[in-house]
Amino acid sequence: MKLFLKTKDFSVSGEPFELHWDEDLDMLVTLPQPENLTPYYESENYISHTDSKKSFTDRLYHLVKLKNLKNKIQIIEYQVDKAITLLDFGAGTGDFVITAKNSGFKVVGVEPNEKARQLASQKGIELQPSLGDLTGQKFQVITLWHVLEHIPNLEDQIASLVSLLDEDGILVIAVPNFKSSDAKYYKSYWAAFDVPRHLWHFSKKSISKLFDKHKMEVVKIKPMWFDAFYVSILSEKYKGNHLGLIRGFFVGLWSNARAVFTKEHSSLIYILKKKQ
Repeated sequence: MKLFLKTKDFSVSGEPFELHWDEDLDMLVTLPQPENLTPYYESENYISHTDSKKSFTDRLYHLVKLKNLKNKIQIIEYQVDKAITLLDFGAGTGDFVITAKNSGFKVVGVEPNEKARQLASQKGIELQPSLGDLTGQKFQVITLWHVLEHIPNLEDQIASLVSLLDEDGILVIAVPNFKSSDAKYYKSYWAAFDVPRHLWHFSKKSISKLFDKHKMEVVKIKPMWFDAFYVSILSEKYKGNHLGLIRGFFVGLWSNARAVFTKEHSSLIYILKKKQ
């Protein structure tokens, strides 16, 4: 694999990391990959596990999240008829599980991080710690909202997820897109690289090739418009730009405008089904 760029963990440790390009899969790989990733999540800065609302970017994250939760349900309901069972893998503090439950789904959530599970429990949602706790179950919908990039043993985890999916079910995966205009603009400062918590960095080609091995195919790709703004504002923060809010907004706007033509949005939602 070729060295693609050098970056660092901007939000927790400050440690340097490298991104190497897997040419066959068209995917970037974070190196080195720490054996114990837990310390890199143990920070108030890691908002999806803490629900922090201290900074402006924290509050912006929650504002965008509320809008995205509704959009996610609409995407699922548009793709399937009368879906009842849903598995949310990497459920964080449980907000999507709550939204799906309130929308009529019978929902199971899996979240490896103990602190995030505790916060979910305070909201009345009990999450499972691993996929191994679901052996023998089947789901009509399985969702991973910005989760696939985090999981070690990628091939094994994909195989486990596919084994839990109904034959006519859908797998919904949202991940950052390192080929977006905002990624190319910010380079090593791009907040969605988020090393070392993000172990893998995907393109459209890599998602198709990874899941083709498991007899899955991409049937639809949807953009996540708000991500370009949030990621760009956070990237400006990493650059130390005091006018980052304004500049980040316009970079996000520019990235979305380019994506209308290139289809390379800051983050993409992939809807996959088993090949018939």
